Amino acid sequence: MDALVESGGDAAPVSCDAANLQGETRKFLQPSAENDPKFQDLKRCLMDWINEELRHEHIIVKSLEDDLYDGLVLHHLLQKLSGVKIDVEEIALSVANQKRKLGVVMETITQHLQLDPGQTRWNVNLIYNKDSLASLHLLVALARHFQPDLPLPPSVCVEVIIVEPTKSGMKTEKSTEFLTSDSDGDSSPKADAFDQLFEKTPGRVQDVKQVILNFVNKHLANLSLTVLDLDSQFADGVILLLLIGQLEGYFINLSSFSLTPSSHDDKIQNVSLALELLMDREVLQNPINPADIVNGDIKATLRVLYGLFLKHKRR
Repeated sequence: MDALVESGGDAAPVSCDAANLQGETRKFLQPSAENDPKFQDLKRCLMDWINEELRHEHIIVKSLEDDLYDGLVLHHLLQKLSGVKIDVEEIALSVANQKRKLGVVMETITQHLQLDPGQTRWNVNLIYNKDSLASLHLLVALARHFQPDLPLPPSVCVEVIIVEPTKSGMKTEKSTEFLTSDSDGDSSPKADAFDQLFEKTPGRVQDVKQVILNFVNKHLANLSLTVLDLDSQFADGVILLLLIGQLEGYFINLSSFSLTPSSHDDKIQNVSLALELLMDREVLQNPINPADIVNGDIKATLRVLYGLFLKHKRR
């Protein structure tokens, strides 16, 4: 069985200088990702959207990474989408001024999206350094917030290489990262049982949560663990991975995930591994975006736990 994250030195070569990483863990697209048709469709969709929004300002974007880095395009795009004027200089020429402008624009975006800085998968340095993953995550978030009917290609995921400088050298891992979810691009997604539960019989939600909570705690008792809050305690992926190990009857190597995740990326990697294991075991029939779990989407969390419940409820 292939886990979602693979440790070791078998990842494709990455063009990066350890000295330039400055002790930070970085993620890089696998070279083959650029050739993925769905990945290309996503970039084309976002580029067409930006160019249509900024058509009357005579701004044309030809490269999402190269044209976003100095803040000019993001400045005009955010003003057009939000209708709020951002008090920054129109054109910044020096590196310092470009970064300062980009920082103001990015802070304004975070406020509009109502995100904590730690929840974002982009930052000023990543955008300024033309990081493709960060640029795409940022634009997808803007599109979802300001134009939710934009038909983004659904379930776009890419293989990335995670590079971490260590005392003994460079540690590399391969991981799959979702850029869009399975509901993107569908203006009228089919409601599943949990959509109907929350919309038509919200009074029963607590009953369902209690049944699943009892099931979870029954199987975590051997680990001396207790879950009190389904809404939050699965968001970092740790308890979910331990529960999967208990129910599916195998040990997940502790080096494969973070027991004490401190960053958003750590949590995403943990949850991604858990979801890949569940897909491999056919516990889940449809993919779930790891970010939904990390961000505390209770319906997404319940979908995952209910899959385990259905398979193991008689144990």
